[in-house]
Amino acid sequence: MKLIVNTLVLVTFLMFFSCGTTDGFNTKIHLANDSDIALINKPISIERSTIDLNNETNLFPMLRDEKGDVISVQFNDSDGDYRWDELFFISDLDPHEEKNISVKWVAGLPDFPKSTSVRFGKRPSATKPIRPEIQETLTANELPKSLGYQQYQTDGPSWENDKVGFRHYLDGRNAKDLFGKKVSEISPETVGINADGAVEDNYHTMEDWGRDVLAVGNSVGLGGYGLAIGDTLMRLGVTVDDSINNIAKTTFKIQSEGPVNSVLSFEYNDWKPLNRSYDVREYTSIWPGMYGYKNTVSVSGLGGNEDLVVGLVNINTDKALVEITDHEEYVIVYTHDKQTYDKEWWLGMALILPKDKYLGYTEAPKTGSLSNTFLARLTIEDKEPISYYAVAGWELSDSGFAKEAYFVNYLRQLVDQLSVKVNVEIRN
Repeated sequence: MKLIVNTLVLVTFLMFFSCGTTDGFNTKIHLANDSDIALINKPISIERSTIDLNNETNLFPMLRDEKGDVISVQFNDSDGDYRWDELFFISDLDPHEEKNISVKWVAGLPDFPKSTSVRFGKRPSATKPIRPEIQETLTANELPKSLGYQQYQTDGPSWENDKVGFRHYLDGRNAKDLFGKKVSEISPETVGINADGAVEDNYHTMEDWGRDVLAVGNSVGLGGYGLAIGDTLMRLGVTVDDSINNIAKTTFKIQSEGPVNSVLSFEYNDWKPLNRSYDVREYTSIWPGMYGYKNTVSVSGLGGNEDLVVGLVNINTDKALVEITDHEEYVIVYTHDKQTYDKEWWLGMALILPKDKYLGYTEAPKTGSLSNTFLARLTIEDKEPISYYAVAGWELSDSGFAKEAYFVNYLRQLVDQLSVKVNVEIRN
């Protein structure tokens, strides 16, 4: 289906230009970087209502830069009504640079180079092959321990950009794992399945694209989360040894998958730790050029004494967590060590957290359902979203990451990039 749609779009695009119609770029998107920082792959998000003044339902905005080159864009449907509501693209801006992007409404756009991706597959039974899916609902008694088999490719969805990849254990564990990449190309759709279409752990061996490099155990991995009341930790979900989840229903959906942005959504209904009940919403977003992803979490049903805890697994390091607190907007916490499987390669891992929510960090026990991890603590209000970033720099992705100073410099540059707000103005 995706191949057919993209082919029709490309044909429409070619027919459009074969008629010799190249004018009509009347609307301008004016971008201004007022900072002293050069912005690289800066994400630009524009609400449809801002740019689509005539509500042209069947047309799409084509963007062209000042050199006349068409810009890779995509259209995200964030509310699930099957109608795009966000125009998303990335842009480079020099310090104090302003640029105008021309807009023309067309019937279709070409296939742009793919720099982000989401992969999710499920087998309907132990004997049936994996088939690709875009959404899933998991009930409390559908864990691998109770089913007798793993039903998900790579234990759940994986997502990546041109720099790094991640995966989410949808099978009740809800931890975040790390795929180290050696190439900028998107990894094969067959990662996690064999030639017969069965689930297979074939990603812990080195391939041309890279491999899974992180031991997660009973931690929540890199960027997974839970709640804490004082010293009591509450895991969102269970461990691999459990057969019944503490979440009544988990819903997953690929919200968007495109050339410059992929977005995943998760809903956890009736999560019952410590005889309490919460509902949780989570949105995970990735775009090109960054060694990490953005996560946004909101929790309803809070009693007022809970903290959000975000994890950074420490199974393969004895080093202390390092805090960087001198940025105005963000706090960085990180580790840097040979902390991949068998301590084979250098890996830096970090969380970039909102400074106004940060309460410090704690370390989980070495055993238990939530263990072997540093946990950053954040204040959280009922139903109020909190966004943070999870970052990983593997030495085989960039040899510079073998040095701690190089990784720290990257983190500092990244938070500078994230903190700059580009001024966007629509000029008709």
